[in-house]
Amino acid sequence: MPSRWTTRPIHLFGGGSQVENFRETSTIYPVRVIRRSSRPVPLEAGPSIEPPSCFAFEGREIDTAGFLAEMETTGLLVLKDDRLVFERYWLGYDETTQAASWSVGKSFVSALVGVAIDEGAIGSIEDDVARYAPELRGGAYDGVRLKDVLQMSSGAKWNEDYSDPDSDINRWLRLFEEGGSIDAFAASSVRGCDPGTLCRYNTTDTHVLGMVVRGATGRSLTEYLREKLWDSLGAEADAFWVVDSTGVELAGGGLNATLRDYARLGVLYLNGGVWNGRRIVSEDWVRASVTPDAPHVMPSPGSSGYGLQWWVPDLSGAYTAIGVYNQFVWVDPRTHTVIAKTSAFRRYAADLQPQSYRVADHFALFRAIADGA
Repeated sequence: MPSRWTTRPIHLFGGGSQVENFRETSTIYPVRVIRRSSRPVPLEAGPSIEPPSCFAFEGREIDTAGFLAEMETTGLLVLKDDRLVFERYWLGYDETTQAASWSVGKSFVSALVGVAIDEGAIGSIEDDVARYAPELRGGAYDGVRLKDVLQMSSGAKWNEDYSDPDSDINRWLRLFEEGGSIDAFAASSVRGCDPGTLCRYNTTDTHVLGMVVRGATGRSLTEYLREKLWDSLGAEADAFWVVDSTGVELAGGGLNATLRDYARLGVLYLNGGVWNGRRIVSEDWVRASVTPDAPHVMPSPGSSGYGLQWWVPDLSGAYTAIGVYNQFVWVDPRTHTVIAKTSAFRRYAADLQPQSYRVADHFALFRAIADGA
């Protein structure tokens, strides 16, 4: 770590362009590099397709090209039957760009939890998270099950309203940019409700998962991801993880990689935890990760359900990782399709209206692509 903490705030959610910031994150913040696989495996090419020229959303026909441009899409990739059938980039990005994933990285952290359970480093999702991260004792996470944290149901008091400058997520961002410890921030959390009763999206919940993985395995997230996922999945390119002033990875949103390598996680889960005939994570973990199993995490009209750090839009079988500014890894088992997308939609979370997130119309586009593929 540098002796003096020097970062350049990128002023998220202020309505400005983020295209360059999301491409040049490693020049803005300190990072830990995740080296590409020692046995890189290119994605196999399949018959080329084109996305549909338009798609239906809320009774209207939306022009696909116009929508992708409005969302400031920087990359879109489609795999059908595990083969790459569409890949295109815009706004200066290409297949080598290490693009910000934001909360798409949460699903990678969940996979690491699953691997640690498979290997016995973590006993069970019923365990108290403070068993593996004792610095959490005495705070909101003391006595909370790992499962509740995975389901964004920790009970910690939290406000993830990006448009509110005084929200907890914006306090979190300011603390990071000023050089504070995110571990200490998590440990200082206070209880807001009973754990396991309310699904309240909370980026600190995922940071706690990172603390658990580090405590259980004795490895940094960078090291563990490289060994257990990146190398095994044949990742073609280096990736990196943004770290705080203490050198700890931002588990909730600091992973940056190429679009092709993001898509590998979708293929892994689509195939029940198996990659090229080799099991990486258990089938039981994959199934649990994408299956809401309690009333407070079930999907409802106008609201997605939640698994173990994966969003479940409805009960049709599709599930997705989602990051702010419209990053996605969408998995549709019905059509055996994986779609990965990076974006820099500058009006994301400009106000409190759900329309400012533009997630539902992305779901409609992805379904149209999957059905057409």
